[in-house]
This record gives sequence, C-alpha cells and structure tokens, in this order.
Amino acid sequence: MANIFSSSIGRKLIMSISGLFLMVFLLLHLGINLAAVVSESAYNAACHFMDTNIFIQIMVPILALGFVIHIIYAFYLTLLNRRARPVKYAVGTATKASTWASRNMFVLGLIVLGFLAIHLSHFWAKMQLQHFLGGEATENPYLEVKNTLSNPVWAAVYVVWFWALWFHLCHGFWSAFQTIGVNNRQWIPRLQIAARVFATLVAVGFTLIALYFCVRFYFLA
Repeated sequence: MANIFSSSIGRKLIMSISGLFLMVFLLLHLGINLAAVVSESAYNAACHFMDTNIFIQIMVPILALGFVIHIIYAFYLTLLNRRARPVKYAVGTATKASTWASRNMFVLGLIVLGFLAIHLSHFWAKMQLQHFLGGEATENPYLEVKNTLSNPVWAAVYVVWFWALWFHLCHGFWSAFQTIGVNNRQWIPRLQIAARVFATLVAVGFTLIALYFCVRFYFLA
C-alpha cells in the first residue's frame, strides 16, 4: 500500500482516480443547478433533497476528501516535476502532444481552486455547512443563486471560472484514462474528443445558468 502512495505511477494513478471522481460530481452538480432554470420550486426541492438525503450526507465528506487528495497530489507532482526539470524547455521545443492546457494544468488548477473557494462561500457555506454545524440553512436556496448571479460582476467571474475549468477538463479527462491504462493509439484520439465534449457540456451548461440569471434579473428586470 505504501508503494502506491510513494511511487511515481501510484501518485499519478491517485491523481487520475480522484479527478475522475470529481468529474462525476460535476455532472451531478450541473444537473441539480439546471433545476434552477426550470423553476424556483424545482431548485429548492433539489437542494432540500441534497441536504436531507443520507447518501448525500455520506458522500459530502468523501467528495471533500477527493478534492483534498487531488489538490495535494497536484502540488506534489508539480514540485517533483520542477525539481526533475529545473530549466524550462524553449518554447520552440513544445510538441504537438504538449498542448497549452497540459503545460498549464497547475496554473489552471489554482484558478479553479480559487474560484471554488468563492463558490463555497456563496452557496455551500449557507446551505449544507449549516446543517453539519447544527444550524439552520438558508430557507430559499434559489434566492441565493438569484442574488449572486443577477450581479453582472459575479456572473462574469463565474463564467471565467467555468471556462478555466473547460481547459482543465480538456486535458485532465483523457489524461486520467491514459494513466489508468487506456493509452493505445486507437483510444487516445477518441478520449481527446470525448474530453472536449465533456468539458464543453459542463462549461456551456454552467455558463447558460449564470447568463440566465444575469439577463433575466438584471438586464430584463
């Protein structure tokens, strides 16, 4: 077991598995947030289900652990890579396989992490966290979304976050499968296409939600 955490392959495997786990959560999160576009009652019902369902209550700490593991190993692997290659390659030596996203995964990850902290303070801290602390969650989660995303500044901030996530997912999706063994010439191109489809689905979905609230409650109000 110790070799899994200490070996280079083991560390990359943990990064990949934790990343895939978080991608599944993104789809779930997107589905729930889309309910806010349907109606206020639909979104509040979805949030109530998330707050009271025992399975979700168990999954929240596991999800948090997945984030922590993914972040820790991202920092660790980046540090190891920089120690192994202290002098950066010249720009002209970059290969076709080395995309902009792959070369900047750590920076993209920091951007995503920073916006995640903002997102948690806007919503999770006022909802599920209150239940964990024994307090009362906001009575109307829909209003929290409305009040935040109807502000054009916050809507723009969230859109930037979603598309930073798009770049991160475009590389991370297929790279994760490559690490766990799906790395032959036949499947890599397919996974790269699937990565763009998945990343675009997530980014466009969340962006439409932000724009919906901003346009409806600010520009059309």
